[in-house]
Amino acid sequence: MSRIVIAGGTGRMGRALIEATLDTSGATLAGATVRDGSSLVGVDAAELVGRPRSGAPVVADLSTLSDASVLIDFTTIEATLAHLAWCVKHSIPCVIGTTGFSAEEERAIVDASRHIPIVYAPNFSVGVNVVLDLLDRAARVLGHDVDVEVLESHHRHKVDAPSGTALAMGRTVANALGRTLEDVAVYGRQGQTGARPRDQIGFATVRAGDIVGEHTVLFASEGERVEITHKASSRRTFADGAVRAALWASQAPAGLFSMRDVLGLN
Repeated sequence: MSRIVIAGGTGRMGRALIEATLDTSGATLAGATVRDGSSLVGVDAAELVGRPRSGAPVVADLSTLSDASVLIDFTTIEATLAHLAWCVKHSIPCVIGTTGFSAEEERAIVDASRHIPIVYAPNFSVGVNVVLDLLDRAARVLGHDVDVEVLESHHRHKVDAPSGTALAMGRTVANALGRTLEDVAVYGRQGQTGARPRDQIGFATVRAGDIVGEHTVLFASEGERVEITHKASSRRTFADGAVRAALWASQAPAGLFSMRDVLGLN
C-alpha cells in the first residue's frame, strides 16, 4: 500500500489529488501540506474535500510525516524544489506536475533523480499522453509539407505560458521532424510579420475564466488540414493520472521518468 502525501492540499489541484488518492485502490492518503501559518494545520486532510476523517493530517512541515512513501507535488517552482530536497533526504519517490522550470531548475530535478525515482511530466492525463504518441506519428507521416500551430487555453489563474503541455506537444512534433523547438518556436505574432516560414512552429495562448485545459495541434497544408485536440473538463483526469504515477514510482528504481514510462508507451 502506497502512502501518498499531497503537496498544496488546499489548492484546486491539491483537492483533486486528495480525492483521487482516497478513491484509488492500493493508495492511502498519508497527509497533505499547506503554507506555514495556515489555520488548516492539524485538520484531517480528507475533510478538505468533504470526506470522512482518514487519519491523514494537514501539516506545514513535511518532516512531521514519518510514514510517507511517495509525494505528489503540483505547487510552485520554489516549493517543489524544496519538497524535492526533502524527498532526496528521506529517499522518498516524487511525482512532479509543477511546470515552468528554468533549464537550471530542471537540472536540479535531474540531479535528484540519481537518488530517488521521479516522475516528471507536463501533463498526467492518460489522454494527453496518447495524443503525444499520435502527434509523433502524424508529424512523421505529414512531413515537412505542413504548417504546424499549437493552440492552448487555460483558466485565468494559470501563471505560465505557453503551458507545459503545449510545449511538450510542440517539442514532440519538432523532434519528429528533426527540428529543435527552441530554434523554430514563435510565441506571438504582431504587425508586418511577412510570410510564414515552413519550419516555424507557432504557439497561441488563451487565459480566461475557468477553462481546465484545451490543446490543439494544427497541421495545415494547401487544400487540407489535420487537427489533433485534447480537452479536459475536470482536473480529476490529471489527478487520477498522477496517483497512478505515484503507485508506479513507489516500485521504481532511482531515475527520471515520464508519464510515457508509467503507461508503457516508451
